[in-house]
Amino acid sequence: MTTHPGPDDPYRDADARYLEREAELHAPFLEQAAARLRDLALHGDHTLARVDRILDLGGGPGVASCLLARYFPNAEVVAGAPSTALRVRTGVRARREGLGHRVRTHRVDLPADLGALGSADLVWAGDVVHHLGDQQAALDSLARVLRPGGVIAVVERGLSPRFLPRDIGIGRPGLQARLDAAHEDWFAELRATLPGTRAAVEDWPAMLARAGLVPTGSHSFLIDLPSPLDAAPREHLHAELTQRRALLADRLDAQDRATLDALLDTDAGTGILWRPDAFYLAATTVHTARACTRR
Repeated sequence: MTTHPGPDDPYRDADARYLEREAELHAPFLEQAAARLRDLALHGDHTLARVDRILDLGGGPGVASCLLARYFPNAEVVAGAPSTALRVRTGVRARREGLGHRVRTHRVDLPADLGALGSADLVWAGDVVHHLGDQQAALDSLARVLRPGGVIAVVERGLSPRFLPRDIGIGRPGLQARLDAAHEDWFAELRATLPGTRAAVEDWPAMLARAGLVPTGSHSFLIDLPSPLDAAPREHLHAELTQRRALLADRLDAQDRATLDALLDTDAGTGILWRPDAFYLAATTVHTARACTRR
C-alpha cells in the first residue's frame, strides 16, 4: 500500500485510482478468498448461523468491500479508510453495483479509531497490519472486535509480483530482484519510524493465537496473467514502476535508473506499455482465525 502524506488526506485521487486498479487486477484472488471465507464462516466447524456485520479495514477503494457484500448477502459492510478519496471511490462502486444500501464508509485511523466501529462477525484486514507500529497489539485489538465465533482474515505478504523476464535486453539482468531488495530496505526503515513500533517475528498464525484466537489456516492465492498482457494490467505496471522509480531512485545505481526510464517510456517498444514479454504473476496469502464461541 503506497501512501503520500498530506495535510488533510493521506491519499490523492491518483493514488486512490492506483489502488483501485490494483484491486481490480487482483479481483480473481479476492473472489476466491471471499468464497473461502464464506465456507469457513458459514459451512465449517463451529460455524456462525449468519454473518450480519463485516468490517473491511483494508483501507482500499471498495473492491473487497463490494465482493464481501455479494458473498454475504445478509451483511452490512463497513469499509474503514483514513482517506476521503478512497471512501468516495468505495461509495461510487457500491452504488454502481447496487450495494449502496449495505456498504457504507467510515473514516478510520488505525489503531486509534478501531473501538468506534463496533463489533463484527467477519473482519477483513487487507495489507493493513504491517503499517501499524505494534502489529501484535493491532491483532489483539482486532480480536476484541470479533463477535463469538467470528472470523478474521489477515492479508499479509505472499510473493512479490513478477512481470518481466530476468534478462529484458536492456540494462543488467535481475532488475526486479534488485527493486525488491531496495524496497525491503525502504520498508524496514519506514517501519522503524512508525509510532510505537515493535519488532515481531511475523508468524501470523502464532500472532493470531497470541491474540486469543483459534487459527484456522493460511492459504495463498495465485494471480497469473500470461503474456501478452491486456492494456489494464500494463497501465497498472506502468504506474507501479513510476512509483518505484520515485521511491527508490536513491537506492538504485545509474544503470538501473536508466533501465526504469526505458521501461517507463510510453512511446518506445522497450516500454512496459508495449513489450510483448510482459506478464503478471503474484501470490497473496490470507491467514484466518476464529474467535472462541464463548468468551
